[in-house]
Amino acid sequence: MAQSKTMNQPVDLSFCRDEFPAMEMKVNGKPAIFLDGPGGTQVPAPVAEAVADYLLHANANTHGLFATSHRSDELISEARSAVADLLGSAADEIAFGANMTTLNYALSRALGRELKPGDEIVITDLDHEANRGPWLALEEKGVVVKSVRVDPDKLVLDWDDLESKVGRKTRVLAIGFASNALGTVNDVKRASALAKKFGAFSVVDAVHAAPHLPIDVRDIGCDFLLCSAYKFFGPHIGILYGRAEVFDKLRTYKLRPQDDHRPHRVETGTLCHEGIAGTTPAVEFIATLGRKAAEAAGRKVPKGRRAALVAGMEAIQSYEDELAGKLRDGLRAIPGTRVFSAPEGTLRTPTVSSTYQKMRSEDMAKALGRAGIFVWDGDFYATTLVYDRLDLGARGGLLRMGLAPYNTEDEVERTLDAVERLVR
Repeated sequence: MAQSKTMNQPVDLSFCRDEFPAMEMKVNGKPAIFLDGPGGTQVPAPVAEAVADYLLHANANTHGLFATSHRSDELISEARSAVADLLGSAADEIAFGANMTTLNYALSRALGRELKPGDEIVITDLDHEANRGPWLALEEKGVVVKSVRVDPDKLVLDWDDLESKVGRKTRVLAIGFASNALGTVNDVKRASALAKKFGAFSVVDAVHAAPHLPIDVRDIGCDFLLCSAYKFFGPHIGILYGRAEVFDKLRTYKLRPQDDHRPHRVETGTLCHEGIAGTTPAVEFIATLGRKAAEAAGRKVPKGRRAALVAGMEAIQSYEDELAGKLRDGLRAIPGTRVFSAPEGTLRTPTVSSTYQKMRSEDMAKALGRAGIFVWDGDFYATTLVYDRLDLGARGGLLRMGLAPYNTEDEVERTLDAVERLVR
């Protein structure tokens, strides 16, 4: 299942630190601690090498009748297949773009061509603005946009409110797989089934979910899903999955000579080929983790890339979940600290957000940065949630820490010690 929590005993994945050159960085003589992963992970060396190799040895535009152009075509095709294995789709259902936001605007404009005044779109208050703004922009066409409430105590979506807002006039349901501010994971399979019941398109923002959770677009049943390679150890590239049947009918805004077949019909202009080239080794890194984790646990090593990727994402989820639990518990034990998290037993990503009675989030982030601990502060583009619903503007928003496979228990303890000293 795409959203089930793995029951395997966590395997220590910190051995992968050796593959990340950034782990050698020091700040004031101390090793840097990268807890900034929710804003973008660090990259393993093969990713950077693939980007450089493309620029040095294959740099050309596509569909030319010469060697470097042929190689560019091959690398893009390889990346589509790799991402398809990551998401559980077909390769021709994978499109690339500048970033998720740009792709989602292209998607919303294309779907918007089919909408008329009075049609309804449902979004949520929990989402990143990249899965709100593109849909709110369609209000200028007379489309009605409804936003689903967040339970302010449990920090999860109000499903009664969601179900009351999806109905016969709904044409699009846009929902995040996981909150980039709180880590709350939504039941996107349930949401997609609800959209399908009323003949609406389902659009899932999985930017924050990958690679913390296994993703299977077939199991989810969504029409579209978006994510970003730089959140799963790759370059700054946006990714759009479109279910073949709906992708074929999508009337995108495109230039006359642009290929009108999927997935090219949404890919305007020349893509970032070097970034796409670096995406394949990022996917391969997750698959390798899956194989090594299975071997370390004494389990059968998965055959095939998709099986290895699922094993890798499950291993990442299990390892990060244990570290995140220690981080949440440690922060809660520090006086004057409030941790914003869904209740225990609720599926969450390893994103831990908090506020501090004695210090604004920005001041905490600056102080931790000087200590070599990299964290984020503010609203992280989850503006409606953080500033409007949680009313945290006066506190400077949230202080956000995020864990990745290259983080360690020692780093969690060092971070907790630093926070305690700051608020003492």
